[in-house]
Amino acid sequence: MSDSKSIEHKGRIESITGNHIKVRFLAQSACASCHAKGFCSAADMQEKAVDVFDQTNQYQVGENVNIVLKQSLGFKALWLSYVLPFLLVLLLLIILTSATGNEVISGVGALFILVPYYSILYLKREKVQKQFTFILQKID
Repeated sequence: MSDSKSIEHKGRIESITGNHIKVRFLAQSACASCHAKGFCSAADMQEKAVDVFDQTNQYQVGENVNIVLKQSLGFKALWLSYVLPFLLVLLLLIILTSATGNEVISGVGALFILVPYYSILYLKREKVQKQFTFILQKID
């Protein structure tokens, strides 16, 4: 049912309130499905929950479903949460180091940029949340 342009997880509906559906699923890294995971500490599996808004009213609590997210949105989330903050810290570190010559001040100042960045991201969370929509699919 999935194509190569989507990220898909199997999950179970935990609760339904109106058209707000909470789905729990087991997220695992690529390492977790590796046959050698017992010999490696990189294997990672976590239980997560997502909120899905669905107008169809065709789902029930306890039902197994597929949660689908477009792969491009996964890259956008990666960009917003990791790449852009890293680039901001690196850029500010370079600027402050050349301006002050003091590594301690430069390092602390560069890390300080994360406070307003994540604060703005938090304040814009509703706008961001509208962009990252999950789709539910029934499992046959």
